[in-house]
Amino acid sequence: MPTIIPTPTRITAAGNKPKIIEKFIGRMNSGESRLSIAHIRSPGGWVEPGQTPEFDEFTVVLKGALRVTHKAGVPDVKAAQAVITHASEWVQYSTPHPEGAE
Repeated sequence: MPTIIPTPTRITAAGNKPKIIEKFIGRMNSGESRLSIAHIRSPGGWVEPGQTPEFDEFTVVLKGALRVTHKAGVPDVKAAQAVITHASEWVQYSTPHPEGAE
């Protein structure tokens, strides 16, 4: 039987400015441990500490641009583009442009 997730769980984000994270699917909101799906809105000028996740991250940018700093470069992922960051690789996300990102 399908499971309806009626509302997301809002999470406090790391970084220098407030960022909105609404988790729809994951351990916290649905008991799902295989993956996590969230809607994230980051203001312009936001930057988080670098991290080395133990899992792959799949990100689709809906609006604005997300900067993905990694050991081999610093690409900006723009609206209608996606990026996969891989487990055990250092990465740092930021939204340096005024419009931020969604």
